[in-house]
Amino acid sequence: MERLAASITRVILSSMKTAISIPDPLFKAAERTSRRLGMSRSEFYSKAVDAYVKANRAKGIKEALDAVYADEDSSLDPVLMAMQLTSLEREDW
Repeated sequence: MERLAASITRVILSSMKTAISIPDPLFKAAERTSRRLGMSRSEFYSKAVDAYVKANRAKGIKEALDAVYADEDSSLDPVLMAMQLTSLEREDW
C-alpha cells in the first residue's frame, strides 16, 4: 500500500475564503441568478469576478499605448495618399 501511495501525485487545489459587503438588492439578485443558472454561490461569485478581471485586464494596456503614441504623427504622406487613392476603382454609392 505504501508503494501505491508513494506513486500517486497529490494535487491540492487551493481556494481562498473571503467576506465581502454588498448591498442587499445586489445580493438578492445574485442569489436568484445563481439559482437560475444552477450554480453554487461560490461558483457564481468566482465566475463573476473572473469575468470582471478579464474584461478590465486590457484597460491599463490601452492607456499605456495611448500615452506612448500620443505624440506620434499618424497622418499619411500626401504623395502616398494620392497614390493609394488612384489605385482604388471608382464605385457609385
